[in-house]
Amino acid sequence: MNTSHPKALPILFLTEMWERFSYYGMRALLVLYAVKFLGFSDRSAGQLYGAYTGLVYLTPIIGGWLSDRFLGLRRSILIGGVLMGFGHLSLAFEEIEFFFFGLFLLVVGNGFFKPNMSSLVGSLYEKNESMRDSGYTIFYMGINLGGFLGPIICGSLGEKMDWHYGFGAAGIGMGIGVLVFYFGQKLLPSHIGIKPEKKIISDISGIKLSSIERNRIKTILVLSFFSIFFWAAFEQAGSSMNLFADRYVDRSIGEWMIPASVFQSVNPIFILIFAPIFAKMWTSLARRNREPDKPIKFALGLVLLSLGFACLVLGARQIALVGFAGMHYLLLAYLFNTLGELCLSPVGLSMVSELAPTHLTSMMMGIWFLSNAIAHYLGGVFSGMVSEIPLTVFFGVFIGFAISSALILLLIRPTLNSWMSHSKSQ
Repeated sequence: MNTSHPKALPILFLTEMWERFSYYGMRALLVLYAVKFLGFSDRSAGQLYGAYTGLVYLTPIIGGWLSDRFLGLRRSILIGGVLMGFGHLSLAFEEIEFFFFGLFLLVVGNGFFKPNMSSLVGSLYEKNESMRDSGYTIFYMGINLGGFLGPIICGSLGEKMDWHYGFGAAGIGMGIGVLVFYFGQKLLPSHIGIKPEKKIISDISGIKLSSIERNRIKTILVLSFFSIFFWAAFEQAGSSMNLFADRYVDRSIGEWMIPASVFQSVNPIFILIFAPIFAKMWTSLARRNREPDKPIKFALGLVLLSLGFACLVLGARQIALVGFAGMHYLLLAYLFNTLGELCLSPVGLSMVSELAPTHLTSMMMGIWFLSNAIAHYLGGVFSGMVSEIPLTVFFGVFIGFAISSALILLLIRPTLNSWMSHSKSQ
């Protein structure tokens, strides 16, 4: 068994790292900027956040389709990167028209970039399926290295100096990512990502799909549905948890007050610590034929997420007693949410690239991101209620949804495993 990773993986790692630097750096500021600078209410800021993050995950369906039919993976990634770079730079201007135009460019650019980058990683492992989950987990480290640096740099510039300096820094980061990919793509295998697939996309109707392919698509759809409950809760990090940190958490260390946006870097740093452990763990378990199947990993992710929100409920109870929450409640919440994320998110990306029919990979990756779009929108809208209902009730709702989803997923696990039981080559 080949246990080495492709030479092009570091290029994709760095490209994704800089793109995520820009995305998470901007996201760490968005709700705070809307409330503190633009004068939005919590509810309006939550709706804006939900609409933006939802659309960011909706447009990959269109971008994936255009890539499969006309553009190819590499060209789509470059188009998306350039659009996002200009989008971030547009946010660096104070006028409200530039703000909304920048959000528009970011939404469109993400549509071209996101599904095609994830699909390109999967294409590197066509002849080495056993390393796919490990490869995606390493790639996920790139996402989170950018997610760690972005809020610290962009967030600190935005909150301490000027909001628009933070947005400008995000644009510079995206520009670096585009240059890395443009000059580094020569390390990719020559046949990958240049030409679009010529097969008819209407195959998805089932007329030209085998029963095995149809079952695999059903598996993607079912697990994507359950991921909605995970991401609607997890995405509170950029909205209600961000406001929670700003308003209720004791963020002082001596005389230094940590900017609320910097806490957006806690999840990525935990990813960087634990992702190598998870990658090694999955590979080691697979070698001994003891690796948990994908439904088990999803259910475990949901249970861990519920523990994270239980920590926030405990923090909310402390607020009721003494007026503030200790920083440790927020840190523990991010820890458990991160462990849950590592059980679900990279495994989900790997699942799509493994199960989707080859000529529909980018489109099915778009379907995976559609579930993210729904979750982000619902999570953003619900986050707007953070100041309208008791915090213990607000965070407790997510515990109930996560546990219920995990139990149902375990009940239907045998059916899902039967749908996944055949090799892709069949």
